[in-house]
Amino acid sequence: MMRLDKFLCEMGIGTRSEVKTCLKKGQVTVNGEIIKKPEVKIDENNDIICYLGQTLAYEAVQYFLLNKPAGCVTATRDNLSETVMSFLPENRRDDLFPVGRLDKDTEGLLLLTNDGQLAHELLSPKKHVDKTYFAVIDGEVKEEHKQLFLEGLDIGDDDPTMPAKLEILKSGETSEIKLTIQEGRFHQVKRMFEAIGTKVTYLKRISMGPLSLGDLQPGEVRVLTETELEQLKNR
Repeated sequence: MMRLDKFLCEMGIGTRSEVKTCLKKGQVTVNGEIIKKPEVKIDENNDIICYLGQTLAYEAVQYFLLNKPAGCVTATRDNLSETVMSFLPENRRDDLFPVGRLDKDTEGLLLLTNDGQLAHELLSPKKHVDKTYFAVIDGEVKEEHKQLFLEGLDIGDDDPTMPAKLEILKSGETSEIKLTIQEGRFHQVKRMFEAIGTKVTYLKRISMGPLSLGDLQPGEVRVLTETELEQLKNR
């Protein structure tokens, strides 16, 4: 059982004060009855709660996969820039957060959830979760660089990077690569290529653990499938 106003807030209807206004206007029904008191207790799993005629299904945890476009920031709120949260559906929980961070100019796979335990599991370097990126590089990436990435690079931190798998798709003045890492340091991929005298000009995360972008276009978002969730939790 939980308070009606708490339920509505968690379902993303609005802040506490906004929810109270909705209730006063008679915009919320519980099992077909208009309820105006925010303190009314409801059974979130069995009662039928509707807002403006739309049924709200309670989900204690939610999982969304976003193909983050360049130009937005990986944050729950920002005063200057659009955030990744703006791409999520309106009828979502209000306590979702991005798992990890992609730079403003970086595109690609981003998981958003309110499952703190899963987020910790995915982000901990000790858990060895693969994160694979596609990048366009200004400069020649050579076969000999593969071993350097595998051994770990000095990118100015206390410790060298963990072993990373470098795949060269195209080599020349402009190179194209895939890179798989298992940590997520600040600007890590960019700094790794700077360490070998080159520069990342385009960066996109294409997979994280068992999750991949598939046909998801920049700015598009979808709910994780049951199979994906199972794979994430039973790695």
